[in-house]
Amino acid sequence: MLFAAGAADQVVAVSAFSDYPAAATRLPQVGDAFRLDYERIVALAPTVAVVWETGTPAGVAERLQGLGIRVVSIPTRRLDDIATGLLTLGDLASTRPVAEAAARDFRARIAALAERYRGRATVRVFVQSDDVPLYTVGGPHLITEILGLCGGVNLFADSGAQALPVDLESVLARSPEVILSADAGDPGPYWARFGNLPAVARGNVYRSRADLLARPSSRIADGAADVCARLDEARGKLEGP
Repeated sequence: MLFAAGAADQVVAVSAFSDYPAAATRLPQVGDAFRLDYERIVALAPTVAVVWETGTPAGVAERLQGLGIRVVSIPTRRLDDIATGLLTLGDLASTRPVAEAAARDFRARIAALAERYRGRATVRVFVQSDDVPLYTVGGPHLITEILGLCGGVNLFADSGAQALPVDLESVLARSPEVILSADAGDPGPYWARFGNLPAVARGNVYRSRADLLARPSSRIADGAADVCARLDEARGKLEGP
């Protein structure tokens, strides 16, 4: 998000798994969302720490503030929060024109997807984020909003949790027409034993790139486009003979 907002030359360190863009991989990694190397952070002398509103524990933010570092929290509860976050970061880095262009592009891409898939037949989707244990996303997750862009309905949208463990029986009982996995491995072998499940019977078990779909950044527009294409393909199979 900082790179997209034009602040590349102002970033002095990153957290683990920061692998995009390539320049981010060349910066010092000072920990993850839960464990930080505070001594190394102080040595790098940052003036601001950018954290995720829903992804960084309160204790981490408080510790950084105690070290005299300003903490800026970026909310990512809705897709449009990403555009707003880009603008916030552009103001923070004094790169507003770059951030405005990035925010406009992101909003335009999301709007185009909503328009393209408006009115398509609804498909019921189980989102698999892990298989051991079986994990999915609930109503407040960005992936649920993405599914809505494409005419998809998250089978566990009735859960108020961002992510939750589910038992296999409850998934089978809800009879998904599409299974969309953001897990690392191939979801096919796991679900092949349930040949009567509509998603399996119609060949509608798909894998999506987790870094495009699960990370709340402007690249999630790429993940959303991929999901919409998969659901449209699945829709065609469901409508076929």
